[in-house]
This record gives sequence, structure tokens and C-alpha cells, in this order.
Amino acid sequence: MVMFKVAMGLMSAGALFAVAPALAHGMEIGNDLERCSADAKGPAVLVDVRGFAASTGKVRVQSYPATKAAWLAKGEWLGRIDVPVKASNGAMRFCMPVPQPGRYGIAVRHDRDGNGKTDISRDGGGFSNNPSINIFNLGKPGVEKAAFYAGPGVTKITINLKYM
Repeated sequence: MVMFKVAMGLMSAGALFAVAPALAHGMEIGNDLERCSADAKGPAVLVDVRGFAASTGKVRVQSYPATKAAWLAKGEWLGRIDVPVKASNGAMRFCMPVPQPGRYGIAVRHDRDGNGKTDISRDGGGFSNNPSINIFNLGKPGVEKAAFYAGPGVTKITINLKYM
């Protein structure tokens, strides 16, 4: 009987682990706005991105844990949405699921020519809380300026793109 309970416990854990990859670092996802609808349970972040200088190229939205070690570090992002720009009135909306309620930061990059490389003189970007970016911080604000709390439901934020 004990072996049966242990086996059932491991099977339950296995079922739990089957869900875990969706919450792992580096998960590329589609922009499913239904996840942020009025009926959505969350946790997720509804991100309004405004100020697109052109309706060309690609836009990348990435979520990060709001820690100094993870913020903007290569390979530390949680979720990534990478889609062609289809800005209406210079704005687009994204739904970024997060693993659990907590502190996060979101970074957005508008690659105007869609070549996959950052061209500081043409491409734009922005961050949660809209901190100022300049040549002195190389366009990368500290985590304390970009961090916000995502609750158990859908948290709404607006990011204003900036271009040099």
C-alpha cells in the first residue's frame, strides 16, 4: 500500500512537472490576448506599448524576474513575444503571462528594419514604469526603476517607446 501511495505521489509530481516547462526561463509564446481578457484568471500582464515610430519591422516583448541578477541578463528572461509590428495609431497590445504573482520587469524593443540587430540610431525601446534611458546607462535602466508587482489576476501597464 505504501508503494502504491509513493507511486501515485510520483505520478502526481510528474503531472505537475509536465506543466512546469510553460513557466520555465526562455519560453517563447504567442501574443494570446485571451489570456488577459476580462474572464482571464492570470497571473498575466496586459502591456500597452505606445509610440511606435513606424509600422515596420518586429517588436519583442520580454518579461524578467525583478532581481539584479536576472534583469536584462542574457538567457534570464521568462517569456518572449516576437511578432511583426502592426501598430494602429502607433500602439500595440500584448498579453504576457507570468509564473506567479510577484515582482517583474518588462523590456520592449522595436527593430524597425526587422534585421534582428539593435541599431541605436533607428530602433526604439522601452521598459515597465517608463524609466528614462540615455547614453550614460546605455539604454538599460536598473531593475529598481523598472520593477512592478504583478498580482494574481491581470495587471495592466503601459510602456512608451523611446528612440534616440
